[in-house]
Amino acid sequence: MIFRREPIHKKLAREARLDLERGREPEPIDPGPHWGATGIHGVPRPRRWDAVGSAEAPGLTGDEVHFVALPNGDLVVDEDIPADTLAPLAEAVEQAVEPPYRAEAVRRGEDMWAIAARRIRIAELDAAGDELELIVHDGERTLKVDGERTFGSVPELEQLGSSEADAYVVRAARLEGRLWEVEVTAL
Repeated sequence: MIFRREPIHKKLAREARLDLERGREPEPIDPGPHWGATGIHGVPRPRRWDAVGSAEAPGLTGDEVHFVALPNGDLVVDEDIPADTLAPLAEAVEQAVEPPYRAEAVRRGEDMWAIAARRIRIAELDAAGDELELIVHDGERTLKVDGERTFGSVPELEQLGSSEADAYVVRAARLEGRLWEVEVTAL
């Protein structure tokens, strides 16, 4: 009895259910990006920045700078740096994002800076402290001022949160005077 070995390409084609005799090819595999599909590229992360750029800022000291651009164009600087030296950095990102935004810049050379910015929400509030957190869930309301649970209310925060959802978290950080950076998250 003669035993003929099947050629490897035919064996692999048979196991893959390919019909080489008829010349049929399998259905094409969709190689397109499947963003958001777990297992293809993992779970997508939210984008951190709305705009990035670079600019020359002569005279700017330090290696990092953080600031907020207000709707009227004023800049609130976290570090002890004159706001007028930040104009080139603000101009670099304002080609892509309008105020209000929060920006971070990092020195990349003697006068060259890389800058990134993300849009933020600003509100005027009459409240004590520098950080506020209001949580409303299942009819319960919790207000924290500078991390400490407190009684009372901040009607503006409640109005911001209730305009988004029935259950929500509103966080606010004082920028300057009555101006606060506000973030609302629906639960």
